[in-house]
Amino acid sequence: MRFPRLVSALSVILGLSLGAPACAQSGSFEAYMQQVAAKARSEGVSEGTIANVLYTLTPNDRVIALDRDNVSSGGSVSGFPPLAPYLRDHNTSARINAGRRVYAQLQPLAARVEAQYGVPAPILIAIWGHETSYGAVRGNFDLPRSLATLAWEGRRRELFERELIDVLKIADSGVPRSTLVGSWAGAFGNPQFLPSVYLRLAVDGDGDGDRDIWTSEADTLHSIANYVRDAGWRPGQPWGV
Repeated sequence: MRFPRLVSALSVILGLSLGAPACAQSGSFEAYMQQVAAKARSEGVSEGTIANVLYTLTPNDRVIALDRDNVSSGGSVSGFPPLAPYLRDHNTSARINAGRRVYAQLQPLAARVEAQYGVPAPILIAIWGHETSYGAVRGNFDLPRSLATLAWEGRRRELFERELIDVLKIADSGVPRSTLVGSWAGAFGNPQFLPSVYLRLAVDGDGDGDRDIWTSEADTLHSIANYVRDAGWRPGQPWGV
């Protein structure tokens, strides 16, 4: 899923100070793309995808600015932000009402997914609503360009280089470049999966041969349920203790 807030929190937990360098480039963008190309090639990405996707990219200054802002406004290292304002801002009446409509429309499908994965249907719908307002807000950043920019920037190169290679694998599998858009931090689709999560956990829920988390309601709900189950969901226990 998108989880830029989670990544920011983890960076604090891992001891990354707010005063850390915003950039750590060790060379030109073009030279770095050559390094990534070699790694992608060694993992089976085709020359066509490397040429048509990777070698067409340029840095996105807007992405770098957003990433720097995400660090500088990441909150105190001594505690957590208050929960009440977060709930007020995110659990709006519009989101809740839309969720009720979606749940009513998809209840038979959601019930089947719940029976298969053990994750309650209302939670699946709520996650979808929180991530993208049920598919209405999925982001419009070019994913390969954003991930290449963040990897080259260097602050979290290990994370974003892996995601860049994985989005090349997704392109290599036949997903159109025009579909590969999402958040500035590289998440996409209805559940806002990162490329590595898509490759590992996205599910073809409707059996048509594609793992379409952009337009297929079945694939979206199956994939969210698979993600939550993989993260350790245990049926019959409360969601928070």
